[in-house]
Amino acid sequence: MRTFSLLKDTPIYNEQGELFGSVCDICIESNGRVTHLLLQKKGLMGKKFILPMEEVTSWEENGITLRAGEKLIPYCKDERTYTMTHDQPLAKIKTISPEGETLGLLDDVYFLEEMGTIVGYELTDGFFSDITKGKRIIRTPLPPQIREETLVMSVNKLRGGHDDEMSELPK
Repeated sequence: MRTFSLLKDTPIYNEQGELFGSVCDICIESNGRVTHLLLQKKGLMGKKFILPMEEVTSWEENGITLRAGEKLIPYCKDERTYTMTHDQPLAKIKTISPEGETLGLLDDVYFLEEMGTIVGYELTDGFFSDITKGKRIIRTPLPPQIREETLVMSVNKLRGGHDDEMSELPK
């Protein structure tokens, strides 16, 4: 399992060990799946490419390895796909419950690399709140509804009315 913040700037290599570039973002579909990595290619111009998750053969802490016949596609904005920080960014977007209760701002996502499934959302209430109370990590029974300026998340309620916060995410 990875978070976007830990994946960002991770080097990407081909099977021969040659550096291709590094991860600069992830592409998320409205169904809550990470489908592609956004790759900043090395070089003077530093062009961006999208890489389908299926082309990754190895997820290591010190780098990601691609198949021999890597399928890099030049990056261009896609209205059906969201990213964390580039076009149609989800980072720092207001997150609310279906009832309209403010949950916080989306800060990060936890996802299973091999499947691309998002299993948790890290929310922040701001810098000072993060220091005093910490960030909240929540899971939802369904992917959030992505609206123009908000994410609508159904949050499981536990006995006592508390949000279903993850104390430990699956490995």
